[in-house]
Amino acid sequence: MSADSAFLAAADATLAAIGAALDRALEESDADVDWSLVDGILEISSEGGGKVIVNRHAPNREIWVAARSGGFHFREAGGRWLDTRGGTELGSSLAAILREQAGLAVDLGELRAPRGPEPDR
Repeated sequence: MSADSAFLAAADATLAAIGAALDRALEESDADVDWSLVDGILEISSEGGGKVIVNRHAPNREIWVAARSGGFHFREAGGRWLDTRGGTELGSSLAAILREQAGLAVDLGELRAPRGPEPDR
């Protein structure tokens, strides 16, 4: 498996895990939140809270998050998705964003980033 395909598989698994966590949170919440996942782009919309976009960015092998509070880039490090600037983990960062922006309490846990082969040289 090439590094590119390993990244895509890991990113897609992470986006699917976020979607599943959103479904679980919405079952127990009255928050007006909708989400969709299409071609590596997870769009989370909330009444009055705007949108949060989570997408894979293959050229940099990162997962990007765009929210009212800013843009964040997460890269695999030691099997975890970590913010390239602050070192925070994707799950805790996204949970905080969704709580603040959409009023949704979602338990994302620690979103694992399966380690693949070394990057192509």
